[in-house]
Amino acid sequence: MVNKEQFKRLIVTVATLVIVCCMAFCFIFVWHNLYNTNFGEKIGEDYFFWQRGNVLLLVIYMLLYMAFTKSFNGFRVGYLKTAGLIGSQILGIISTNAVTYLLISLMGRSLVDPVPLLMLTAYQFLLAAIWVTGATYVYLKIYPPRKMIIVYGNTNARDLVTKMSERVDKYMICSSVSISEDLETIKEKILDFEAVIICDVPSNLRNQLLKFTYDKSIRTYITPKISDVILRGSEEIHLFDTPLLLSRNLGLTFEQRVIKRLMDLAMAVICSVIALPFMLITALAIKLYDKGPVLYSQERLTLDGKVFKVYKFRSMIVDAEKDGVARLAKDNDSRITPVGKIIRKIRFDELPQLINILKGDMSFVGPRPERPEIAKQYEETIPEFRYRLKAKAGLTGYAQVMGKYNTTPYDKLKLDLMYIEQQSIILDIRILLLTIKTIFVPDSTEGVTNDTAATDSHKLTPKSEMENKEEISV
Repeated sequence: MVNKEQFKRLIVTVATLVIVCCMAFCFIFVWHNLYNTNFGEKIGEDYFFWQRGNVLLLVIYMLLYMAFTKSFNGFRVGYLKTAGLIGSQILGIISTNAVTYLLISLMGRSLVDPVPLLMLTAYQFLLAAIWVTGATYVYLKIYPPRKMIIVYGNTNARDLVTKMSERVDKYMICSSVSISEDLETIKEKILDFEAVIICDVPSNLRNQLLKFTYDKSIRTYITPKISDVILRGSEEIHLFDTPLLLSRNLGLTFEQRVIKRLMDLAMAVICSVIALPFMLITALAIKLYDKGPVLYSQERLTLDGKVFKVYKFRSMIVDAEKDGVARLAKDNDSRITPVGKIIRKIRFDELPQLINILKGDMSFVGPRPERPEIAKQYEETIPEFRYRLKAKAGLTGYAQVMGKYNTTPYDKLKLDLMYIEQQSIILDIRILLLTIKTIFVPDSTEGVTNDTAATDSHKLTPKSEMENKEEISV
């Protein structure tokens, strides 16, 4: 396994080149035989579009396909499940062919016949499914699941084990050991496995284990602490011959804030025009169901703790919180109406927040705005929860595309901080594209379970992450 690891990136790159070339060949065949005859001059028996223009168009198509598909994680062989990888490829193909159709129409100065591109798209769907299945099969044959051991410091490790057990094609957790055991004994056990997971271990012991696994070249997975996430955004500098890590902790620069605001305004206007028919249909469905109000507003928190009114389509019954107690939505929540279940599933309930973006209360990308009373509950157990307010609230965010509704608050906090420390315009664009993908993934729209409700203190992790060292079973 260790010797083969050095070739993993090469294998994935080769597999990527194969599918890119296949897609390019399919496109150039359709272009040359079904579209190119409408352009350019006839020379002999062949038609040419600006001669070298054919090559340029092919290069543009390949770049579009690679950019869109990479943004949807469509080349992550061995990382995503087969179904997820096929879905990413399909989204990449649709996006690429839609832009290509517009490009060809501009060249022809009128809308061209879409049938050839639709046929191409259907064929590429089949090709992508075959490629994903074959590439995943070969990858797993070369790189079977690693035998792993988990070193844990508290009961939260059980959640991680459960999640990783859902990917038996990638992870095989064979043993566990508590950090309360003798450190030398733990090191001896680690040597029997191909990888180790270090979960919620005190910093001093974690550092010793990291140095040990680094020395032995053993793959190591670590659940980061808040301080680790902050350090990820640090800049490497040197004070003479002393290396330093500099955390500026200032967020976006003035120029970045201006660009992001202009992008928000432009996208909000465009999206409002496109979404208007769907918003009207949604509003009508809500009104016809129970005659209640179509919209509702709530107080939420944004940058620097500013309180604002967020607008959403009503997905719950009227007076869902008439007792005045703020509660998160749960699985099979009886307060959610039939219409509400549908619009929550496809995220249409969030569309009125375009108004908030135009007003400047929110951005398209950022930590999701939390209710003041629920944020206060979280902060009682996770004081660092207020760090989310270092960025303007967003319609979507890193925690939304990487997590689920039932992701624990502590993990969502870490995901949000990863975004805050790494935020950029490019990252915002990638998150927006991944948001489109999450709409088609059912398990990304689950409600919180009872275990992850705001009032569950052992899930709202840890001022003292290491105190509980109860045994876990694997």
